[in-house]
This record gives sequence, C-alpha cells and structure tokens, in this order.
Amino acid sequence: MLMKTRTFRSPVRIAILATAATAMMLTAGCGGGSRVNKGTSYVARDVETLYAAAKDRLDRGQARQAAALFDEVERQHPYSPWARRAQMMSAFSYYVAKNYNQSIQSAQRFLSIHPGNKDADYAYYLIALCYYEQISDVQRDQKITDQALTALTDVVRRYPNTKYANDATLKIDLVHDHLAGKEMEIGRFYEKSGQMIAARIRFQTVVDKYQTTSHTPEALYRLTETSLSLGIPEEAKKYAAVLGTNYPGSEWYDRAYKLMNKYAPGAEAS
Repeated sequence: MLMKTRTFRSPVRIAILATAATAMMLTAGCGGGSRVNKGTSYVARDVETLYAAAKDRLDRGQARQAAALFDEVERQHPYSPWARRAQMMSAFSYYVAKNYNQSIQSAQRFLSIHPGNKDADYAYYLIALCYYEQISDVQRDQKITDQALTALTDVVRRYPNTKYANDATLKIDLVHDHLAGKEMEIGRFYEKSGQMIAARIRFQTVVDKYQTTSHTPEALYRLTETSLSLGIPEEAKKYAAVLGTNYPGSEWYDRAYKLMNKYAPGAEAS
C-alpha cells in the first residue's frame, strides 16, 4: 500500500510566501489608482529631504508628482514651518499640472488655516487664475466665466495695490469681453428667429453692462436694426447717433447709416 506523502514547509518559507502574497495584494490594490503618489506616500522622510524632493520634481516639470510630495510634507510634518509653505506650493503644483479643481481646494484650505498669511494675496490670485484658465468658448455655459469674474474682482478688492490686482484687472476686461460675446451670440440667435424684443434685451445688456468691450459697436447696430424691425424709427435713430458719435469710422456705423437711409429716410442718423 502506497502512503501519500505530505509536503511540509518550514515556518520561514511560509512567512516569506505570506509576505510576497501581501505585497502582491497591495500592488494589485494600488494598480487602479494614479501613479502620482508612486514613491511619494507612506515613506517617512525628514521634512527638508521631502520638501527638496518635491521642489526637484516641480523644477523638472513633474508637477503632479511634486504636488503629491508637497502634500506629503504637510501630512508627515503638519506642525513644522515647512508645512505652511508646502500647502501653497502644492496648490501651485496642481495649477501647473492643470488640475484646477484640486488647486482651488488646496489654496482655499491654505486660506482657511492661514487667513492672515503674507501669501494670502497669491492664494486668492491663484484661485482666480484656476477659474480663468477654465473659461470655455462663448457657445458653452458661462458659469465658470462668472466664477472667474467674481474671483478676479475679489483679488482687486482685497489687494488693490499689488501686482496681482494689476493682472486681475486686465483679465477682468477680457472676461467682460467674453461675457459680452455670449450676450451677442444669444441676441443674434433671437433676432434671426424673429424674436426682436428678446434680442434687444441682450443687445441692450451689452451696451449697458459691457460698454467698454469690443462688442459694443455691433450691439448698437443691432439695436438700430431691431428698432426698425419693430417699427420704432426714432429709437433706431437714437442708437445710430450714439454709434456715429462713438465709433464714426467703424463698419457698424456705415451699415447703420445705410440702413437708416434705406428704411427710415426721415429719421436718418446724423
């Protein structure tokens, strides 16, 4: 009768196999995540070494990895002077990596913990930049554009005499132009659809709210055009006159002048 033999493994070998299996499980568990934190998390390092590693990654253009390492500085050394600096650098690194939502969250967290810090002005500016960089074309929803305008205005209001306020002011002009462009697009759509009153509301918004933008001459022309369509030539004359006074050599004034001559000769623009 043959005896079945059993294979006995030593405790040492069992321990090695168990360790290897655990390592494989951990690797598999992490495999679906981002590679950003590979080599950056759960490794205890002194604060200066960790911060220097993060800065090195950022200098080498590895912004996502840098952000993860700066986050580790705060996680591993939350009460050190380096932690506060790492928070701001983390927000900046996420911005460079175009992870704007995470950058905004990091900057807002920095402000909630250090509202009076000397870098607070930059934190507000960085938040505004993150919204500004996400502004889409005029054919899409403009919620993010409104958020950018609010954030940029906040920078100017809080820190009026800083370089950040100067740049924010320039960007506000561009945001206004963008919002005016959206109003014009909607107004033109209404006008083509025969909804003249709805169109006039949009064009009037541009003239009243965004009068310093590049869209104002066309808005005045469209108001002239829709006034004639609605049978109110005196209103058309008023808008054409404003157009002639402020933009006398523009294409839009030439078109308005011809339009008035053709459809309302008795009330033509001066």
